Amino acid sequence: MALHIVLVEPEIPANTGNIARTCAATGAHLHLVRPLGFNTDDKTLKRAGLDYWYAVHIEYHDSFEELQAQYPEGRYFYASTKSVKRYSDISFQDGDFLVFGKETKGLPPELLAANPDHCIRMPMSDKVRSLNLSNSAAIIVYEALRQLDFPNME
Repeated sequence: MALHIVLVEPEIPANTGNIARTCAATGAHLHLVRPLGFNTDDKTLKRAGLDYWYAVHIEYHDSFEELQAQYPEGRYFYASTKSVKRYSDISFQDGDFLVFGKETKGLPPELLAANPDHCIRMPMSDKVRSLNLSNSAAIIVYEALRQLDFPNME
């Protein structure tokens, strides 16, 4: 088993590349939900992921519904600045899916409204709207791994 990081319609190749590098470092699986805001052969994407792409388990999906149909037993947690529940309030399990939206709009409001008990946020000051996508993914995946006692990591 492994944690899963899901990016729904990511727009910035450097963020996706950074998250891919986090996946390589942690063993998390990366899921990219189309449409993507960049070409997967984008040199910025490749540069951000450095030479770790070989170590990333990556899957592409044409829709979020397709991903859920492929993994119907998965537990999905939706990162949103609009959530009340903090990510640190969750008891993560091996195999959980950590879902992040596009950089400019986040996740679709209807997806959040349909899953209020699984929406999570990171506390932050009111001086910013949100954290960078790749930072957010790293913070949450490392909290989940901490709770799991960093399986298969030194």
